[in-house]
Amino acid sequence: MQSFFSKHFVKIFIYYFMKISLCMIVKNEEDVLERCLKSVSSFVDEIIIVDTGSTDKTKNIARTFTDKIFDFKWVDDFSLARNFSITKATGDYIMWLDADDVIKKSELTKLLNFKPKIDGRVDMYRLKYNIAFDKNDNPTFSFYRERIFKNNKTYFWQDPVHEVIIPHGVIENLDIAINHRKIHQNPPMRNLKIYQKLLDNKIPFSARQKFYYSRELLYNGYYKEAVKSFDEFLERNDAWLENKIEACLNQATCYEKINNEEKALRALFNSFNYALPRAEILCSIGNILVKLNRLNEAIFWYKEATKSIPNYESGAFIQKDYYDIIPYLQLCMCYYNLGNIRKSKYYNNLAFKINPLNPSVLYNLEFFKKKKS
Repeated sequence: MQSFFSKHFVKIFIYYFMKISLCMIVKNEEDVLERCLKSVSSFVDEIIIVDTGSTDKTKNIARTFTDKIFDFKWVDDFSLARNFSITKATGDYIMWLDADDVIKKSELTKLLNFKPKIDGRVDMYRLKYNIAFDKNDNPTFSFYRERIFKNNKTYFWQDPVHEVIIPHGVIENLDIAINHRKIHQNPPMRNLKIYQKLLDNKIPFSARQKFYYSRELLYNGYYKEAVKSFDEFLERNDAWLENKIEACLNQATCYEKINNEEKALRALFNSFNYALPRAEILCSIGNILVKLNRLNEAIFWYKEATKSIPNYESGAFIQKDYYDIIPYLQLCMCYYNLGNIRKSKYYNNLAFKINPLNPSVLYNLEFFKKKKS
């Protein structure tokens, strides 16, 4: 009898006392903030909003959800603002979101079902982050991110740009997704200017900062500078393996932008030094070979891509379509250009099974139908 009541007391204790604080930093988010907070408000017990200088209706929208709104003077450092936000949290666990994140109803249901199971034994929960979608709203680019963590003063944000909480303790990945639904692009050069300020002040970069700085050079069109920066990053012994693989892919993109396909291929093959080939890498090799009209070689790499299995647990950036529909469509194109219509149709049909509403798949079906008639 005592054991029965003890078990139920623990469940009641967890339900009523394991509280979750949502901590957000915002600036001029009137277009997306209400959407975000509506999608999560039934899951969290407390909402902390830190405003870094809004001039629109952001604060007014926030006040309809919480009275815990704080101002923070912007000093070109996202981690400082986020760390300030978590100092205001009173919950047992802290959850973070960006204003342009949203939780679908199906994922919210999963979160609500998960909440009573929180028993304090897990320090950090990582959730899937979907940041790109196809025309049918299926996620095409996903990875796991630290999302809910204990409010125990051992977790803090680091890095002024592309800030992160380094996972530690007991970590559990949940099959629950947050969707990143950006409406407005970030101000051009914003992140690169922050990195340049760090360089001007002779502040050394961590390996992770070096990686993201190199990517910002790429995104802003400084391709030759990015190639050099990626080379310097790849020489570092303290760099994360997944970032090194991604750096090879990004470096290849730089070389393609300056029309040097040979060095682009070398950069992609360099990734093989770090791990088994990923579909994103394999398809990129195939794409360059197609540009060089080396179709039979391209076919080999696209087929290898279809054999690759995405590992979401690794924390890598996963672009799901590169594991099935993209190589199928590319194989369809290659075989058609080689005159093998039967195999071309075969691979388009495989793509159809993956996504029957894909515009390229439908175009190919109509094309083959007309060609037959």
